Amino acid sequence: MAFIITSPCKTEKAGECVEVCPVDCIEEGEDMFYIDPDICIDCGACEAVCPVEAIFIEDEVPESEYQYIEINRKFFEDR
Repeated sequence: MAFIITSPCKTEKAGECVEVCPVDCIEEGEDMFYIDPDICIDCGACEAVCPVEAIFIEDEVPESEYQYIEINRKFFEDR
């Protein structure tokens, strides 16, 4: 199970998560970052450094942010 980046990233897009990811699974999209679930090792390093608390383990994504699970999936599916 991977981590999901949610809506606060859209207004911040800080990038600390990319810098700390040990497996380079975070990719930059047009308006936010996305975590590749096939590469993510669930280490949580990204979640710990996110300045806007936009990153959640998939099972803990707030209900109001569920759409970002699908948005993340679609980002990698369309590649």
